Amino acid sequence: MKRFEYVLLALLAGRPLSGFDLGKWMETEGQFLRSRAHHSQIYRLLGRMVADGWVAYEVDPREGRPDAKVYRLTAVGREALLAWVRSPYEPTSRFQDPDFLTRFAFAAPLDTEAAIRLVRTELDFRRQQIARNRDRDRTLRFEDPVPELDRAFAQDVFDELHAYGASAIDTWVAWLERMLRRLESRLEARRTERGNSPA
Repeated sequence: MKRFEYVLLALLAGRPLSGFDLGKWMETEGQFLRSRAHHSQIYRLLGRMVADGWVAYEVDPREGRPDAKVYRLTAVGREALLAWVRSPYEPTSRFQDPDFLTRFAFAAPLDTEAAIRLVRTELDFRRQQIARNRDRDRTLRFEDPVPELDRAFAQDVFDELHAYGASAIDTWVAWLERMLRRLESRLEARRTERGNSPA
């Protein structure tokens, strides 16, 4: 999955790291962005990224332990990372999608304008999704159901799931709106600083 390469690039944009350090990050903070990132996969991707010129490494000698390769972002890798951060985003039907979360986590500190476009795209999509689905007829229809199926309880379960989903997406939209305001304030403050700086 290409996105995982960009996660590694974004981590290396902050500081040089070994493959082991990248794996440790994925097991803790990164577990919410991607599940089951194995060390072997990380090392394979790092090898490909070295071949593509996105990262370079230096060998760090370790006394009493195997030497470690410490990876650093190259200029080509930086351009690849920024191109991904600024690339168009296509929302999926599932909100809080890992692709959005991953992009937001790394776009916000790298490129405020790209993060604003990302959040606006997601926000517009979710508002349209709510408008289409919130008040739809959710009556379950049965035809010759199996005897074990409790039709009244099935409807109750689906209604509860809808109520939970509606509450969850409303919370998500409120969070997106808050993040958008924060990003826009940040962008305005930076523009003001640039306007007030001596030429």
